[in-house]
Amino acid sequence: MSITGSMYTGISGLQAQSQATSVVSNNLANSTTTGYKSSSIAFEDVFYSTVYAGGSASQVGNGVTTSSITTDYSQGAYETTNSVTDVAINGDGFYIVVDPDTGETFYTRDGGFSFDSNGYLVDSHGNRVQGWETDDGSITGGLVDIQIDNSQSPPQATSEVSFSLNLDSTATDNTTSGTNEWAALFGIYDGTSDTPLEDSRYAYQTTITVYDENGASHDLTVYYDPVETDDGSIVWEYMVCCDPDEDQRDFNGTEMSQTSGAGALVSGTMTFSSSGDIQSMTAFTLSDTPTDPTDPMAEENWVLCEFDNNGLPVFDVNFTGADENQTIALDFGISNSDFSTGTGWDAGTIDSLDDLAAVTDPDDLPKFNTSIMAANATSSTTASSATYNLIQDGYAPGELVDIAISENGILSASYTNGQTQELYTFGLADFANTQGLHSEGGNLYSATAESGQALIGTPGSAWFGTLASNALEQSNVDTATELTKLIIIQAAYQANSKIITTADTMLSTAIGMKR
Repeated sequence: MSITGSMYTGISGLQAQSQATSVVSNNLANSTTTGYKSSSIAFEDVFYSTVYAGGSASQVGNGVTTSSITTDYSQGAYETTNSVTDVAINGDGFYIVVDPDTGETFYTRDGGFSFDSNGYLVDSHGNRVQGWETDDGSITGGLVDIQIDNSQSPPQATSEVSFSLNLDSTATDNTTSGTNEWAALFGIYDGTSDTPLEDSRYAYQTTITVYDENGASHDLTVYYDPVETDDGSIVWEYMVCCDPDEDQRDFNGTEMSQTSGAGALVSGTMTFSSSGDIQSMTAFTLSDTPTDPTDPMAEENWVLCEFDNNGLPVFDVNFTGADENQTIALDFGISNSDFSTGTGWDAGTIDSLDDLAAVTDPDDLPKFNTSIMAANATSSTTASSATYNLIQDGYAPGELVDIAISENGILSASYTNGQTQELYTFGLADFANTQGLHSEGGNLYSATAESGQALIGTPGSAWFGTLASNALEQSNVDTATELTKLIIIQAAYQANSKIITTADTMLSTAIGMKR
């Protein structure tokens, strides 16, 4: 190789080390960039020249060139933040974002997201984060822009009311008049009166707030009074009522609020063992096809309740004037596991409230086919009457107050009505060859033929990592390592520069040979 060739070899070394300097300097410049992945450079020798010496062929190298620049996609450290929309990936995967103007798809590890003025979850460049809409914990449809608006959480009509209480077994029967002792409260109820049931006519009462399909609240009151029995059995009569003025059920073409039955919803009994445990109950409600269409409070119009799928007796209310009544299940802590056999009742010949007048023995009262008692069921002991728990499953509409993102990428919204609704699930992408991704700048990557098509899934599934809210992934640049590389590069650069200065000296010597 000529001296000039040696100079070109040295120049190739200088160029290679210059490129290495660029890579390291870019790493150091981005050592605090969120989600940045460091790069490293690798060199290879170039073609060789053949030299014949001593009758054999030998080779002499012609310098160095860059063979590859690879990206280290290992995970960086976490930094905690105060923003719930700052989300870090713990493991493999990239967020999927779409430019709303061009529709171009990009991928990023930078989870520093925020909501724009239109409610879209976006990155710092306004690209919209992609995910699936979520319904009852299941994703639906394809990937869409994640968008949170300020809409309300829709109301839910009450479908079940649950009572856990104790009824004082020593209480005195306050309603002994009438021919039907099992429906004495029912017999004196008058929905047209300012006070349908006087305070002196019952021993205890509880009130629970329920909601109609429009989210308005209404009070249901349950009145309780003990029944005197000949054998000393513990039996309580109860009656479930609403505000008579709010009762918009239809009775033979007349609104119930205009009748004496206004507000009367359920009438029944509860029978307890000598130890105070509930053993059975009855529940009668107004028939859809009344025997006496002139009087809603005629006892023959009140029939045994039907059951819901949980084996609880149900009754109808109507607070809005809707064509369909609202059905509510009544739970005192006792349910029917065999509600599908016959009517669900072991009632003999008893079909209506009127038939109870002939019953003299509490054992002859209607019973569930098969009763199951809950641990917190209503009881009747010598302790004072008290309400332990009231539960209902309805709620009013609510305003958005907060969001949360789970480790499985589920974005949930919390509302002022106490409800939490799962809205979206983040989409993550991964690639067969991440080294084939094209860096776009701005912490964004795009797919190429070398990277292959994106493999898309949900956080925590398959090989995809989970998410950590209130955190950002930091750069994975090791500053100490990069500075060490700079020292090595500088030394290599100096050595290559010596090749050129040495070759120059040798050329000067050769030129000086001619005088």
